[in-house]
Amino acid sequence: MRAWIRRLAIAALAAAVLAGVGLAALYSALDRPGPLGGPAIVVIPKGKGVAPIAELLERHGVVASAFVFRGGVRLTGNQSRLRAGEYEFPAGISPRGVMEVLVAGRTLVRKLTIPEGATTAQALRILHGAYGLQGELPRTPEEGSLLPDTYHYSYGDQRHELVARMEQAMVEVTTRLWQGRARNVPLNSPREAIILASIVERETALGSERSLVAGVFVNRLNRGMALQSDPTVAYGVALKEAVPDRVLRRPLTRADLTAPSPYNTYVNKGLPPQPIANPGRAALEAVLNPAATKALYFVADGKGGHVFARTLAEHNRNVRRWRRILKQRRAAGSKSRTRGQTP
Repeated sequence: MRAWIRRLAIAALAAAVLAGVGLAALYSALDRPGPLGGPAIVVIPKGKGVAPIAELLERHGVVASAFVFRGGVRLTGNQSRLRAGEYEFPAGISPRGVMEVLVAGRTLVRKLTIPEGATTAQALRILHGAYGLQGELPRTPEEGSLLPDTYHYSYGDQRHELVARMEQAMVEVTTRLWQGRARNVPLNSPREAIILASIVERETALGSERSLVAGVFVNRLNRGMALQSDPTVAYGVALKEAVPDRVLRRPLTRADLTAPSPYNTYVNKGLPPQPIANPGRAALEAVLNPAATKALYFVADGKGGHVFARTLAEHNRNVRRWRRILKQRRAAGSKSRTRGQTP
C-alpha cells in the first residue's frame, strides 16, 4: 500500500514538473519575436472568439503558432478583452505584443481629406471611396455644410457619423469667426459668410489672394454692384445641365453670362441663394476680415494669379492684356499640334 502511494506521489510530482516546464516554455514562446518580416495590416472582425482570432493571425503570418497565442491569451485571462478592428502590426512583434495591441484596442488610424473648395458632390465621392468606412447616408448634406479638412477615422466607422463631424466642424468654425468679423462686412448671417467664402474659394487658388478677392467682393456689395463672378454662373449651369460633381468643365459662353439664373451674379445683384462649394477656414477668415482695398475688379494675370483694378478703364486694359495672352497661348498650342502631325 505504501509503495502504491509512493508511486502516485512520484507521478503527481512528475506531472507538476512537466506542467511547470510547459508553462515556462509557453511564457518563453510568448515573448519570442514573431515571423513578420515587415508591417502587416489585419482586420479582426467583431464577434470572433480567441480561437478564430488566433487562427486568423497565424494565416496572416503575424504569429507563428495559433496554439501559443491562444494559450497565452487564456493564461493571462484576456479571453474577453481582445477588441475588433483594423490593426497594423510591426515586423517581428511577439505574440505577447500582439495580445497587448488587441487588448488596448490600438487600431490603425486612417485619414480622409476634403480639399478646400470641393463641392458636396465631390466630398461625398471621396467619402464613398474611403476604405473601411461603412453604411449609407440617410440624406445628402447641403452645399457648403461640410468643412474641408483632414479627418481621422478607424475601420468600421459609419459614413454618416463622419459627415456629422464635418457639419459640426463647419458650424463651430463659422460661429467662432463670425464673432470676430470686421464692421464693414455687409453680411447678415454666418450662412451668408459661407456663401461668399465659397465664391472666393472658387475664384482663386492662391492663399495670398483670398483676402484681396474677398475685399473686392465686399466693396461691390457695399456699393450695390453685381458680383459678376464666373464661378457662380458656372455652378448654376452645372446644376441645370446635371453635370457630375456640379463642376462645369467647359468655358462659359456669352449666352451663359446673360441667361436668367439665381446663380447668375452678372444679372442679379447680391449673393446667390446658396454656397457653390465648401469653403475652408482661410476663405471664411478672408470674407469676415477682408483686405483693406479700393479695388473693384480683378482678372487673371496669366501667371496663376490675378491683377486688380480700382477703375473700369484700368480693368478693361487688364482684360485686353489677358485676352492677348489667351490668344498667344491658343496660337502656340495650334502650332504645337501641327508640328506633331504625321505628314
